Amino acid sequence: MLDVDGTVVRGDEPLPGAVRGVRRLREAGLPLVFCSNNPTKGAAAYVDRLGRAGFETEPSEVVTAATATGAYLAEHHAGETAYLFGEESVREQLAEATDLQFCDDPAAASVVVAAIDYDFGYEDMRRAVGAVDDQTAFVGTDPDPVIPAPEGLVPGSGAIVNALAGVIGREPDAVPGKPSETALELVSDRLGTPSEDLLIVGDRLTTDIALGERAGATTALVTSGVTDRDDLADADQSPDYVVDSLPELLDSLAELETL
Repeated sequence: MLDVDGTVVRGDEPLPGAVRGVRRLREAGLPLVFCSNNPTKGAAAYVDRLGRAGFETEPSEVVTAATATGAYLAEHHAGETAYLFGEESVREQLAEATDLQFCDDPAAASVVVAAIDYDFGYEDMRRAVGAVDDQTAFVGTDPDPVIPAPEGLVPGSGAIVNALAGVIGREPDAVPGKPSETALELVSDRLGTPSEDLLIVGDRLTTDIALGERAGATTALVTSGVTDRDDLADADQSPDYVVDSLPELLDSLAELETL
């Protein structure tokens, strides 16, 4: 499993050596999945985005936070009424993946979903106060407070989820993006591989590496995204490999004759 932003691309540009690294994995005959906690783009959009960066892939090789959230909602809240604090593209994906009925009033919903929202502000938090009670399911697409972008780190879905949790007064009931069990099952199923046989590669300790540790998988942290080596000292996660890039990881595995 390869994370996307900060692992193989930054913005729309490939990270150094990443295209060659993915090609090397394919030449070794290893199935792979790109797994992103960005819920705004569907699998087809990721195929186009990665293709422009030089990576050949197909929709079945893409899992996103929206994919995982759709799977979770379809299983646990089928047929219910939902309100989304998030981008319209997230709503479109969830509507396609579930039979949820989306409404325009959070007080009328039995499920409130929080995702990245580029126009989120005080009025949204005001609407959440009192509208979301203990009987309302509260679901966040993913926990990432910031994500790597060409200009540096920018707020992610986790910033919206945390803001709403603060005014609602409770944590989400579920966050189906990485490192959840839902995300792990999707990745494992797409690869047709037992979770303990996975190699999880990503730039974030609390999502990518935590997902791998949940699976009992081999984990590799790349320092090309949001995490650097200094962050490891106080971390709860202990990746099996810490490298600066995907090619460096593959070189290390080749030396061990595992690739």
